[in-house]
Amino acid sequence: MRLDKFLKVSRLIKRRTVAKDVSDQGRIWINGKEAKASSTVKVGDELLIQFGQKRVTVRIERIVETTRKDEAAEMYTVIREESNPSSL
Repeated sequence: MRLDKFLKVSRLIKRRTVAKDVSDQGRIWINGKEAKASSTVKVGDELLIQFGQKRVTVRIERIVETTRKDEAAEMYTVIREESNPSSL
């Protein structure tokens, strides 16, 4: 599944266009490598997402094409959340 679609379906980012913009700005990494919106993600991948002053690391647990809001959080596990990272 494309990275931008996964971020939208999992509701880590609300809109696919925003997910595309964030990834194309170099603020998302897959398994330690900078990712583009078109990058493919799979179960077991770790995503590091930079949200302003916050960094979130998640592991992909499931990939589904569509999901309900209450089931979206089952698609990933939050590994780490850091506020105000000192270096990128």
